[in-house]
Amino acid sequence: MKLYFSPGACSLSPHIVLREAGFDFTLEKVNLRNRQTASGVDYTTINPKGYVPALELDNGELLTEGPAIVQYLADQVPDRRLAPPCGTLERARVQEWLTFIGTELHKNFSPLFNPAATDDAKEAARANLARRLPIAAQVLEGRPYLTGEAFTVADAYLFTVLTWTRLVDVDLSPWPSLGAYLERVGARPSVQAAMEAEGLKR
Repeated sequence: MKLYFSPGACSLSPHIVLREAGFDFTLEKVNLRNRQTASGVDYTTINPKGYVPALELDNGELLTEGPAIVQYLADQVPDRRLAPPCGTLERARVQEWLTFIGTELHKNFSPLFNPAATDDAKEAARANLARRLPIAAQVLEGRPYLTGEAFTVADAYLFTVLTWTRLVDVDLSPWPSLGAYLERVGARPSVQAAMEAEGLKR
């Protein structure tokens, strides 16, 4: 398998999951500004959506969208317990978190990274994050991971999104459980390895 990624972007989530799952895979870096891969290919000829992540499977098929990729990977190695079995309420809880992170957290960071975004758009995004982050913080006050005692693919996604707070000056100090969570998940060997491979470790 090959993961198309951009350092620190949302593709970090499936990158972490690939390592948690123990897959043999390769990485190809994508420059999202000019849509070129590290090998000089126009990325839109690989993924017409133009953004990461994209996972090229061993059979040549391409899978896109982070939540779909991480669930697919988890289902290939059920013994790793990165997601509960399909059809269970526990699986729906993981999907619930993946959806919340994608629609309520991830998308509200987008204006903060966009130099063309107006001040009003950025202020609205920060206000939305201030209303949404406490939801995750409250849950994490009583458990180590989003759905309980076990790390799941949803945690790989939340960790990735929370790392962006350091880049756009979103203060997590009002929610100590989120800061502790970042440290806890960040200490996992898979996360350390993924961040080192993407050149993110300081």
